[in-house]
Amino acid sequence: MARTSAPWSVVAVLAASGIAVSLMQTLAVPLLPEFPRLLDTTPSNAAWLITITLLTGAVCAPVLGRLGDMYGKRRMLLVALGSMTAGSALGAVSSEFVVVLAARGLQGVAIGVIPLGISIMRDELPPERVGTGIAVMSSTLGAGGAIGLPLTGFVAEYADWHWLFAGAAVFAVLQLVLVAMLVPESPVRSGGRFDLGGAVGLSAALLCLLLPVSRGSTWGWASPEVLLLLAAAAVIFVGWGWYELRLPGGPLVDLRVSARPAVLLTNIASVLIGVAMFASFMVSAQMLQAPAGTGYGFDLSLMASGLALLPVGGAMVAFSPLSAVISRRWGPKVTVVAGTALLAVGNLARVAVHDALVAVIVVITVPAIGAALAYGAVPALIMRAVPQSETAAANSLNALCRSIGTSSCSAVVATVTAGVVVRVGGVTYPGITAYTVIFVIAGLAAALAGVIALLTPAPRALEPGAQAPAAAR
Repeated sequence: MARTSAPWSVVAVLAASGIAVSLMQTLAVPLLPEFPRLLDTTPSNAAWLITITLLTGAVCAPVLGRLGDMYGKRRMLLVALGSMTAGSALGAVSSEFVVVLAARGLQGVAIGVIPLGISIMRDELPPERVGTGIAVMSSTLGAGGAIGLPLTGFVAEYADWHWLFAGAAVFAVLQLVLVAMLVPESPVRSGGRFDLGGAVGLSAALLCLLLPVSRGSTWGWASPEVLLLLAAAAVIFVGWGWYELRLPGGPLVDLRVSARPAVLLTNIASVLIGVAMFASFMVSAQMLQAPAGTGYGFDLSLMASGLALLPVGGAMVAFSPLSAVISRRWGPKVTVVAGTALLAVGNLARVAVHDALVAVIVVITVPAIGAALAYGAVPALIMRAVPQSETAAANSLNALCRSIGTSSCSAVVATVTAGVVVRVGGVTYPGITAYTVIFVIAGLAAALAGVIALLTPAPRALEPGAQAPAAAR
């Protein structure tokens, strides 16, 4: 496809696709307490509707990234959106647990849309537009989640839950059409053969890692299942790394590039940023809806709490272009440090602020601004340290690191809130001490991410002809 689309239309379409994908990640969260009744299943089974999306997304993101580098990023973007369309349509027409579980798995495949979109922008946009476009695309991972939780809660309260999947299917079809019409295919190709052995090994390792992380609070962290899976993950990761380092060309993940300090430290910081960002997203609606007798709640309805959280999503959308402005002037490292500082301050402030609703909304919004700045700059750090022919694979690995961060945060939140509770009106709620622990952990994670970003060295020189565009440097 010839490059005839205006840069703003490419950014708008890709960012809208990112929002759609992020909405998929949170689609089932407000409905989780109701799914056992709606799908005639157990609470333990219902929890798999969240876990399956995490697992398929983590496994498919690096695979789609590598295939995008080899055969075309736009082509793989359409595959991911097609999977989201199929999953959403399937969930809209069934009330059978197994069918809805399969639908959620198909939706999870689409998480690869965001790193693929970032890579397309690097290849296709004019250099002066790359930074802003990437910042907007990267922030959609958080913005979609911030918007999706209240939106899903509103629909769940006033309409049949199937409309959530039906609306997602319509949105996905619209994005498919717009991408096909307006987004050009990148001419950059890495070539080579697909590393099937590496894909299988990484998938097995991620499955053994993320399954106990996401289910540990239910199974018990010292249970044989959790310990055996974590041990298996360690063994498989070592074997997978040995295999990838010895593969003669075309590995799924170039570990030599990924081990460069600029890339490795940025990916570690991304895990911590995921923890710091997702903590607030996970518990804010729950806290606002809790009764005042808990010491932190405001007795808000689903709709009212959703409206109270709208500034969170709005802040991420509004501040993501600022991330590119700061990065152009002072470099992406400064932007990440500024973002993590706001994430740390916002999370730690929530320990003390829980009396006035307006003040609570303000301190909820501060971490969202920090996440917009940090997430917007992280891909620039990655892309200036990797060859252009490996952009999609590198960004997909970074997206995987963020997913590990958010899934780890989910495990921490589930464990802490289950361990410290209070009873109000005969109903059990997490105690205020539980939320204090969560926000302290999130604040410290953000502060550590900022320190790591400060210590991240400048990238090594890239291969000839593989320099990142000016906006990404």
